[in-house]
Amino acid sequence: MWSFLKPEPHRPLLSKEKIDPTYKRLRWQVFIGIFIGYAGYYLVRKNFSLAMPYLVDMGFDKGLLGVAISANAIAYGLSKFIMGGVSDRSSARKFLPLGLTLSALATLLLGTKVGVSSIVSMFILQFLIGWFQGMGWPPCGRVMTHWFSHNERGTKMSIWNCAHNVGGALIGPMAAGGLVWFGWQAGTFWFPAVVALIIVVIAYSLIRDTPQSCGLPPIEEYRNDYPKNYSAKSEVELTAKEIFFKYVLNNKTLWFIALANAFIYLIRYGVLDWAPTYLKEVKGYDITEIGWAYFAYEFAAIPGTIVCGWLSDKLFKGRRALTTMIYMVLIAVSIFVYWQFSATPLMDSICLIAIGFLIYGPVMLIGVHALDLAPKKAAGTAAGFTGFFGYFFGTALFANIGLGYIVQHLGWNWNFIVLLGACALAFLFIAFTYKEEQYLVKNKN
Repeated sequence: MWSFLKPEPHRPLLSKEKIDPTYKRLRWQVFIGIFIGYAGYYLVRKNFSLAMPYLVDMGFDKGLLGVAISANAIAYGLSKFIMGGVSDRSSARKFLPLGLTLSALATLLLGTKVGVSSIVSMFILQFLIGWFQGMGWPPCGRVMTHWFSHNERGTKMSIWNCAHNVGGALIGPMAAGGLVWFGWQAGTFWFPAVVALIIVVIAYSLIRDTPQSCGLPPIEEYRNDYPKNYSAKSEVELTAKEIFFKYVLNNKTLWFIALANAFIYLIRYGVLDWAPTYLKEVKGYDITEIGWAYFAYEFAAIPGTIVCGWLSDKLFKGRRALTTMIYMVLIAVSIFVYWQFSATPLMDSICLIAIGFLIYGPVMLIGVHALDLAPKKAAGTAAGFTGFFGYFFGTALFANIGLGYIVQHLGWNWNFIVLLGACALAFLFIAFTYKEEQYLVKNKN
């Protein structure tokens, strides 16, 4: 690990009269920093999808373009786990901007003639972008565990999690505007990349690594909110061996969460990625109707995520497992209605809104659940471990490749049967964590 990435050293404690105002100001500051910074990651993440129609016009095969774009999800899943381990031993203030800088530079290269000259070059650059993108979530998890305590983390993370919806929504109009001003290649790749580099500067100026690096006490002491598994050792930096083998790979509960996450991501992208094809082939909708239904699914995620985080904190008192289990039942009902009873564009849109509203809550809570059950200094690795299962298995293998073959050879009915089965399996694996979570919630100091 490069020396400049090392965690910021602890500073002497500020005077008592300065601690409260400084803490309040910096908590807002770092939250805004990771929100803007993570939204910036999504400006240079899915640009290749927007460029694919133009690449087809250039003569590239759709199947090979699909192989190229799959490199992004595969690399992201691997990186979120591996780079999560690096982020746990790095300063969040430096790690997040570094990953965004590298993502933007790779996107700039993709916008050159060399970048789109062959499937091989596109695959390599998509893999690099996916790898650098994996440097975004882990440092945000580190910031969350150090600046926000257990009883407020669900609500705060649900709001922060909307950053990816904001960034994902902005890339569309940015690419459209860039197309008019600069042409498709510079507009799709260069324009968002330059904006992302500006965000790098903003994020670095706002984010701080830990409260102790700013002369403040740990967040648990400041808010008198100590989880059962907290001790003075929670503030000590861990070695890579301790993080991976003692606190992550040897954590049975974390394995259950990771397996549940694979099936939650199968549902998320199994519905999202295949909705346009399903609505066109089975329902006969035109592109306008499909576009609005697709938009509704993503837009509904913002209020749905915030409501889910609030419920897990306030109503269920930190019981992430119980909240997720209830949501999985509601998601299964919505998918079944979408499959069996939806017969009009309005009804299909309502079903997609319901699924989008519900599914992003568990997506967010999986990350919160992992942070709750792992030491603060292993937060990035724990979240990266669950994220690897979500993107590598749930997205790339199950939702993209698996459902594609299932629909091709068995038909759309089996697509919905698989999605309902995924709901049941996600419910089951999360249920395995309920007892351990109950113990932690009931035995807090």
